[in-house]
Amino acid sequence: MLKKGTGTPDQSEITAFLGKGTEFKGVLSFEGTIRVDGKVDGEVISKDTLIAGDGAYLHGEITIGTLISSGKVFGNINASQKVHILAPGTIQGNIKTPKLIIEEGVLFDGKCEMASEKKASEQKVVSLTDR
Repeated sequence: MLKKGTGTPDQSEITAFLGKGTEFKGVLSFEGTIRVDGKVDGEVISKDTLIAGDGAYLHGEITIGTLISSGKVFGNINASQKVHILAPGTIQGNIKTPKLIIEEGVLFDGKCEMASEKKASEQKVVSLTDR
């Protein structure tokens, strides 16, 4: 359930939390909704939702269902559902998603490709089976 008027999930729905001062290196794979306020260096893979708070620093490729971020993201984002970037967020990398919301005050340096949700999920399946 989304908080009314915010476009972000209710705190009770978050299944995992990486707080400030937390560092993770490697491949982060999960189900459900997680919130990151620390540092993630590596690949993020999920069909669900990643929330990156103001203090979050993500460096690597992100393949996700939905990304909601007000932190710093350095790497390409491939979202099958939606990308929502909140101020004071920073994105350095390319975004591929059917729905994109970028608020005023966000720094975005990269390219964006928007495809329908069906096309995005088909491309994701093809790329995973080609490995």
